[in-house]
Amino acid sequence: MKAFITGANKGIGFGIAKHLGLAGWTIILGARNQERASQAIANLEAAGVNVAGWINIELADSASIKQAAQAIAQQHPDLALLVNNAGIPGDMSQKSHETDMHHLQETMNVNFYGTYLLTQSLIPTIANNSGRIVNITVPTEVSPYWHPLAYVASKAAQNTMTSIMAMEFAKENIPVETYSIHPGPTTTDLNGNMDLPGFHTADTVGQKVAEVISDGQCHNGEFIELYPIVDEGA
Repeated sequence: MKAFITGANKGIGFGIAKHLGLAGWTIILGARNQERASQAIANLEAAGVNVAGWINIELADSASIKQAAQAIAQQHPDLALLVNNAGIPGDMSQKSHETDMHHLQETMNVNFYGTYLLTQSLIPTIANNSGRIVNITVPTEVSPYWHPLAYVASKAAQNTMTSIMAMEFAKENIPVETYSIHPGPTTTDLNGNMDLPGFHTADTVGQKVAEVISDGQCHNGEFIELYPIVDEGA
């Protein structure tokens, strides 16, 4: 079983890659930087994970996405899992009514448009293996404690994509399952390594995500929340 995980060289993506690998999956890393990818591969292999290599992908660049999807289809036709984990935060310090259009567009381009194009491009390969697409996301509902407009809006679009695709896959008997996983408060680079009560490590979250993926159940169309949103002390 092969899994392609975007943003797998660090944070939650690395945690997911590690624990899926320990559960028996062969891992393909999606990353933007060769040096970081190589270091991540070395760390994964040291932990006992079977790594099939890495694919250079930039979610803000449609040409890069198409090249990555083509490389995967050619080199890994047995791909059975896509984990859409990579994303950018936008400017999280901006209030909704003061958010710069550049940040809105940039965040949407990566977190939704880029993720959509990658997903669309890999569906034929995944369908050939009756596989799954798992999106790492946040709730569409507004949290009173943390709600950067650009990031939440991009994930709301991603959540809608998941729901509609899941419905159509089932209706049209396409052998692909897709669902969303919300990690909950996690200490990562995305939030400046915030570490407050109720937060979890990327390794802990990676293990929980891997457990859901490997539980043998059908989760098509589900939004799975690993840890609830808590008051971050704001």
